[in-house]
Amino acid sequence: MMETLTDVLLVTANVGSLFDNLGEIQNDWLREFFTTVGTHKPRFVALHFQEVGGKDYKANMAHAENFFWTIESSSEMSEFDRACVYIDSDFKTEDNFTRKWSRKGYMRTRWMIHNQGLDLVNVHLFHDASNLIACKSSPSVYSTYRQKALRYVISRISDDFVPLPFFLFGDFNFRLDTLSLVQDLSTSAEVQMVMKDSTNEVEKIIYEDKGNDHKQVLFQIETKRFLYLHHKLFREDTGRELLEYDRETAAFQDIITEEEILFLPSYPYSEDYTKPTQYMNTRCPSWCDRILMSHNARDVIYRGNEGDRNILYNILGPKVCMGDHKPVFLFFALKSNV
Repeated sequence: MMETLTDVLLVTANVGSLFDNLGEIQNDWLREFFTTVGTHKPRFVALHFQEVGGKDYKANMAHAENFFWTIESSSEMSEFDRACVYIDSDFKTEDNFTRKWSRKGYMRTRWMIHNQGLDLVNVHLFHDASNLIACKSSPSVYSTYRQKALRYVISRISDDFVPLPFFLFGDFNFRLDTLSLVQDLSTSAEVQMVMKDSTNEVEKIIYEDKGNDHKQVLFQIETKRFLYLHHKLFREDTGRELLEYDRETAAFQDIITEEEILFLPSYPYSEDYTKPTQYMNTRCPSWCDRILMSHNARDVIYRGNEGDRNILYNILGPKVCMGDHKPVFLFFALKSNV
């Protein structure tokens, strides 16, 4: 048996806002993807999309099929001799359409590349519906929901059929431990709770620095608003200081692993075409979009004499508007025996 190497490109992209703003974003989105394919020249590409069709998927599903056809038929992809597309698009058939209740879920496909079998699992987990609720506990209740959902997905792909190395990639909606982050960055702050007039519910939480004559608002947190003073923290050294608050994969370390994160948080970027590097003030920036793998999947990634330098784990379109999520890709050489 002789070991052979196959260059593989895995990409995950939440394209909800792409379909809601097709005209403005699509061309640049495609150019960034095609440039990545042209630069690395993979022999196998797997694209995992979430929120295909956007919020109004019934109106946009025809655009989705055109979008996929544009990718398939492009000159940049002409060297690939086959393509498989799995999409749940028939929303008129209620018994079969799986996105009736939610845009969340998972999809598994099984592949054989030379003699190496792989499972590729597209995952979309629950988001944080309210920043205020997310800040109530550490870990947040949403983190607990995601942990249960991910454990369910892993159990399903482990129980059915013959187990194979697997890659889980999608929008996991992993968030930073917001309560711990806010508390650590506002140790000397005054905390003010602003209540709604009509009810006894908290409308916003304001953390003000009382260390000088001019009060500075360190954080202002509302249901769908997250204002913060420390913008540099999310920018300097690709936000590495904040990785200690990225804790949602810790419960799965015995099952899954990940290449080192050396890129900025992938969400929530501005959907304004003119502000491609700016985060929206809606959520705490987080590494929502990820490519995880089983430990035996990590073993079939070729590392060579240069170790991890043969592997690229990064975001697509860092300086281009790609929607509110930056796609994330993993490029590597897959080992197999022929």
